[in-house]
Amino acid sequence: MTMAESPPSPEEKLPAKQTIKLELYFWLQAMVFALVCIILMFTFVGRIIGVQGESMEPTLFNGDMLLLQSIGYHPRQGDVVVLTKKSFMEQPIVKRVIAVGGQTVEIDYDAGEVRVDGETLEEPYINELMQRPSWESVDVVTVPEGSIFVMGDNRNHSTDSRAPQVGVVDERYVLGRALSILFPFQRWGGVG
Repeated sequence: MTMAESPPSPEEKLPAKQTIKLELYFWLQAMVFALVCIILMFTFVGRIIGVQGESMEPTLFNGDMLLLQSIGYHPRQGDVVVLTKKSFMEQPIVKRVIAVGGQTVEIDYDAGEVRVDGETLEEPYINELMQRPSWESVDVVTVPEGSIFVMGDNRNHSTDSRAPQVGVVDERYVLGRALSILFPFQRWGGVG
């Protein structure tokens, strides 16, 4: 070996077959690490959930895929949330938070208005003028602390906190807040 030549690297000393195996091992290790990171992120930080049904039209449509914020989220009035209510449905449901613990909700079907603590809500997101549902519904409710009152934007086609089978929802059943529509791509963006 002359002075100009450098010593061979460890990879150069290995036969070609072993070099390929070593490279595959490092790629596999990187892919497993990335997969674990993605799983942890979607388990603890956010989730992807599909919308089922028409109760949130025109804001969300059946089949829309949503990105949720899960960790560090506390429900606020006006947020679109995904929650579970096993006494009503096995799958997660998507609704809008109308009131949080301590607030009083009044529903005036004749005027088609919802009032929270006496203030009429501005609701540009609702699909059509709300009518009294065919099932027994609540007209006035004070939301207990640690619970939320939710309604769909498509009020005439939504089973929500007005119905006895849903009622007010314990905040612990909220999976997260809808941050963005991921699919279909033409509707990609924030949830209003």
